[in-house]
Amino acid sequence: MFAVIKTGGKQYRVVPEDVIRIDRVNGQPGEIVEFGEVLVVGGDTPEIGTPTVAGATVAGEVLQHTRGDKVIAFKKRRRKNSRRKRGYRHQFSVIRITEILTGGAKPSKQAKPRPKKEPKPAPEGEAAEAKPAEKKKAKKPAARATKKPAAKGKKK
Repeated sequence: MFAVIKTGGKQYRVVPEDVIRIDRVNGQPGEIVEFGEVLVVGGDTPEIGTPTVAGATVAGEVLQHTRGDKVIAFKKRRRKNSRRKRGYRHQFSVIRITEILTGGAKPSKQAKPRPKKEPKPAPEGEAAEAKPAEKKKAKKPAARATKKPAAKGKKK
């Protein structure tokens, strides 16, 4: 299932577990935010809104607030000894989409804990013998055993 939401004057196509970067929203990291302007809900039976889908919402967890790259606006009027340099960094929020809800359902208050990736278990025979791997020393090239022949034309 996917949805198209509108926030900050832009539209985003999202599915659950997507991580998107949108214009800054109110909310602390870890909180759940709700997007009410859902334009399309897709899936087996897609719904297209006129202009929005009634009763549909998208919930997402705020991961962090960041700032974009600095944009420099430099203006110069030639031969007038006039110039202006201004910098600007746009503020963004990083959001993980948790659920797409229809029919007026409310989002859950807590973010679902994400399962951590566990290391793969070692086979039984190797578990008892597991030791840290030793680093092999790189061999230095051996010195030449034979001497170079003397250059022609030169005498010692």
